[in-house]
Amino acid sequence: MAHPRPLHGVRVAILVTDGFEQVELTGPRDALHAAGATTSIVSPGGPSVQGWNHDDKADAFKVDVSVADTAPSNFDALLLPGGAKNADRLRIENKCVLFVHAMQIAKKPIAAICHAPWILIETDYVRGRKLTSWPSLRTDVVNAGGEWLDRPVVSDDLLVTSRKPDDIPQFNDAMVALFAAREAAAGNAR
Repeated sequence: MAHPRPLHGVRVAILVTDGFEQVELTGPRDALHAAGATTSIVSPGGPSVQGWNHDDKADAFKVDVSVADTAPSNFDALLLPGGAKNADRLRIENKCVLFVHAMQIAKKPIAAICHAPWILIETDYVRGRKLTSWPSLRTDVVNAGGEWLDRPVVSDDLLVTSRKPDDIPQFNDAMVALFAAREAAAGNAR
């Protein structure tokens, strides 16, 4: 029987700034909490970040830690919510790009939805990988050396990607499975 809280003790960074798609943070975060993980909102700004519901302002969320004041060693996994404004701002923030790149070098699992793969393009992480995203990123992914697939969820090694809010249930399942498998492997290596 599967463990009811397979992510017990797993620490997940949620990297966002103003303009993230709110359901792409709250839906996956709820799934992570239900699986036993702890999450921290990491941002280049603060003290809060502004969520959006498509084109309308939604709720503000407290930033738990500035990206400048933390390190990938404080986390076991990374969640990247989408939202075009959020993703576009993150990919030009050097500290955010360096944080994501350091997570990749440390072989931490990453879950990215919607526009979030833009920052993965900045770190050259999509080269040679299969992934999905919001459809408008297809050319960017292909030009960066990735293989773009039009599927609700695509898993490739330590990366899980998804297209849009409608895919969140499948995204959550794949994200929890990836993070749990990675944690089990890390636990066995300790």
